[in-house]
Amino acid sequence: MEKYHPPVGFHFKVTFESLSTNDSDNSFQSVSGLSVDLETEEIAEGGENRFKYKIPVRSKFPNLVLKRGLLVNSEVIKWCKKALENFEIEPLDITVMLLDENHEALQTWNIIRAYPVKWNVGDFNAEESKLVIETLELTYTYFKVA
Repeated sequence: MEKYHPPVGFHFKVTFESLSTNDSDNSFQSVSGLSVDLETEEIAEGGENRFKYKIPVRSKFPNLVLKRGLLVNSEVIKWCKKALENFEIEPLDITVMLLDENHEALQTWNIIRAYPVKWNVGDFNAEESKLVIETLELTYTYFKVA
């Protein structure tokens, strides 16, 4: 029987549906925000003072945060700038795939109706020799794991 080894988190791919992007535009240093919380509401029962009931209300998804080295002439950044500068919001579906050693998808997260809410470019500093990192923050409706 072969021993199970959890997958590594550094081999992944991000794709933007209905955006004509190249491999550079789909490469990111990190992806965060793939989590879900169940919001609850407390209800006190009349006559029972020892506790309150917690009733599930809805799922809550944090913003998706993508980081990478600054990419000039990026279609993704053009999409972000249209939303952030011109308020031309065009929600897109995004796919995040965790890949194995053969570049096959181990698990896929389908992010539904994402659009940018923040774009940040890292600091410039003449005393350091490091890459310029851009950060995209996207809000979305929900995600499905496939």
